[in-house]
Amino acid sequence: MSKRSLPFGCWPSPITATDVARHEGAPNWPVALGEEVWWAEPRPSESGRVALCRTRLDDPAGGTETVLPAPWNARSRVHEYGGRSYALLPGRAGAAVVFSEFGDQRLYLFDPAAGAAPHPLTPDPAMPGALRYIEPVVSPDGAGVLCIREEHTEGDGPEAVRRAIVSVPLDGSAATDPAAVRVVAADHHFLACPRLSPDGGRLSWIGWDHPDMPWDSTELRVADLRDGRATGARTVAGGAGQSVVQAEWGDAATLYCVTDPDGWWNPHRITLDADGAVASGPDSLVGVRREEFGGPLWQLGACWAVPLPDGRLAAVHGTAATRLGLLSPDTGEVADVDTPHTEWSPKLALAGADGGTVVGIAAAPDRPVAPVAVDLADGSWRTLSAGGTESAPFAAFLPRPEARVFTGVGGREVHANLYPPHHPEVTGPAGERAPYVVWVHGGPTSRTPMIYDQEVAYFTSRGIGVVEVNYGGSTGFGRAYRERLRGGWGVVDVEDSVSVAQGLVAEGLADPARLAIRGGSAGGFTSAAALAFSDVFRCAAIQFPIVDLAGWRTGETHDFESHYPESIVGPWPSARDVYERNSPVDHAEDVTAPFVLLQGLEDEICPPVQCERFLSRIRGRGVPHAYLTFEGEQHGFRREDTIRTALEAELSLYAQVFGFETDVPRVELRP
Repeated sequence: MSKRSLPFGCWPSPITATDVARHEGAPNWPVALGEEVWWAEPRPSESGRVALCRTRLDDPAGGTETVLPAPWNARSRVHEYGGRSYALLPGRAGAAVVFSEFGDQRLYLFDPAAGAAPHPLTPDPAMPGALRYIEPVVSPDGAGVLCIREEHTEGDGPEAVRRAIVSVPLDGSAATDPAAVRVVAADHHFLACPRLSPDGGRLSWIGWDHPDMPWDSTELRVADLRDGRATGARTVAGGAGQSVVQAEWGDAATLYCVTDPDGWWNPHRITLDADGAVASGPDSLVGVRREEFGGPLWQLGACWAVPLPDGRLAAVHGTAATRLGLLSPDTGEVADVDTPHTEWSPKLALAGADGGTVVGIAAAPDRPVAPVAVDLADGSWRTLSAGGTESAPFAAFLPRPEARVFTGVGGREVHANLYPPHHPEVTGPAGERAPYVVWVHGGPTSRTPMIYDQEVAYFTSRGIGVVEVNYGGSTGFGRAYRERLRGGWGVVDVEDSVSVAQGLVAEGLADPARLAIRGGSAGGFTSAAALAFSDVFRCAAIQFPIVDLAGWRTGETHDFESHYPESIVGPWPSARDVYERNSPVDHAEDVTAPFVLLQGLEDEICPPVQCERFLSRIRGRGVPHAYLTFEGEQHGFRREDTIRTALEAELSLYAQVFGFETDVPRVELRP
């Protein structure tokens, strides 16, 4: 059947903003106890809470259950980005769970079979949410959990924070007696990945301090556990210019860690002697393999590699895309599991009575993100959640993505994911080029995977192309690529975004008069900077952005990122001129293109004051724009109505600027 021709941008699409909003977010953080597998699941329609769901591997029907009822919200605010907020332990009939409740940030114990509501394990702090917990690990005797505690004090500035690895008893005594929570270790400002050796005699963890970020320099520490406290702590891997992002015990004397002394996050082995000193290592298990077995620790609890009962490791690895492989430590050989998934998240767990099943979070361009179980005995796999069906929603309207490498300034490579407009029944007018939107990921030390994304399809099914830019500074391509951004944030990212847009124009794919840019957080910074420092983009959708680097460096963000600009902008205050030269707020007079600005009013990472300062310098200058704010939203939008409103406002912006008709509510652009 021949396709009919319609102008780009107004193709009829069955994918609505409500569809996108209801499916925003993805299953996350699988944890297993025997045959039970649990995972976290965002619920935009339930005020954006995070529910806990479960299934059983030995259930032939494959049924799933929402275990944690509304309004409970299993989400930690440690580092504001959170991470794995729960752990499983034996309950009356099946697993019970220890989890961090978003509302007050206390730890709670919940046994679904007990017929009672969750009850608190940690004290109610004097300041709301001042004590936060993450990465719980059940102690060998089952009497408590070890976890990272973040304590917010009454001091000034974002750094009025202390962190420690603490033990919390499961009998509930600490809920009324704060002294029952005992400090186990506290030797760095930032802590991650607490792990107990199989015999319970040693504890390992990762630590780092300002001004480093966890992808810059971290240390892997090991200590003996005596009377519930870490003693004799020593560094066994990492240090200046090396980033350890995960460590797991193989046995009481063997630690496997993911670190990058050769510029790539590769798996290494450390052997300890009887006294806990390093007998050998860290030795790479794969030589110098030019691909990543690790990534940035934006959230705590990530797991790229997990030791298997047979001595191998299950490992997520790759460059732009990731696969699940089985690594033999003795030979360095990696045998990839045969599944159709092209992206595996760093969230692995072992399940089954004998640990013979690997559970992870996986996706592909035509498969929604879902928990997936792989049977190591025969290599078979299955999707565990009800939403991860074989046939993706709106399958016929999904774009046909392509991984691309463009040429940037000075001939450098710029990686990107290209999603051309696609509709099963419609095409654009002959000889007409499509409008394109450059999507810029947050971080900026992060990357955008090429997976099923209804938000992308919302635009491409209407005749608007999307290209996601993994600009210099992104992860997934080695340390040298991610360090391109050192001292160049606001320059390299903008140049690479412009280069990709111009590359599409040069290929005859994109209309140079209908190019837009959009991004959130650090991507919002790049989008705003692109309007100020280039004339390529005709409009921008800017979400919860950084726009004032100096303000962000001097107290207008949270502790975790308060020194981040030291590496990607320059040392403060000696590089003040660079901060001002690269900040959109200091060049507001150069912004002439229309934009929509979208901001959560409870955002502690990129607070509204940044947007308000930017707008104060824009208003009255004749630049059409809209500023939409959302009560109850933090960094990143989680609620169905917010996501829908933001998406429709973005489409309305493009329709008005690019000159096509759309049926979404018109956002008013005022000068």
